[in-house]
Amino acid sequence: MAELKLDEARVDRLDEVLAFVDGVLEQLDCPLKAQMQLDVAVEELFVNIASYAYAPGTGPAALRVDVEEEGRVVAVTFVDQGVPYDPLAKPDPDITLSAEERQPGGLGIFMVKRSMDDMAYRREDDSNVLTIRKRL
Repeated sequence: MAELKLDEARVDRLDEVLAFVDGVLEQLDCPLKAQMQLDVAVEELFVNIASYAYAPGTGPAALRVDVEEEGRVVAVTFVDQGVPYDPLAKPDPDITLSAEERQPGGLGIFMVKRSMDDMAYRREDDSNVLTIRKRL
């Protein structure tokens, strides 16, 4: 397990977050396709936390990377103490509609759900805890 704690979840710290996750993935000899999918998911989820969890202010966040099933699965967990928000509770956008016809928002979370093998949310000790899993 590796953990990164940020005193402030800000979009300008995204490079630091991605470098942390990529450092763990490189130690695992993670396939490039899986690493790219994880990077996109981490970026989407972290930017959402930085942009909305404490709006209009900022607050702490933590990321934890765990290796499961003897190195065959990577789990990335995001923890923030922002407003309660379950990204899995919102219905998926209707991607058969044109961009003009669709309700705004939700496409990033939809892409994360499609590219990961599992995604789970819970509210624990006044914190949002979101975990994504990718099979390598």
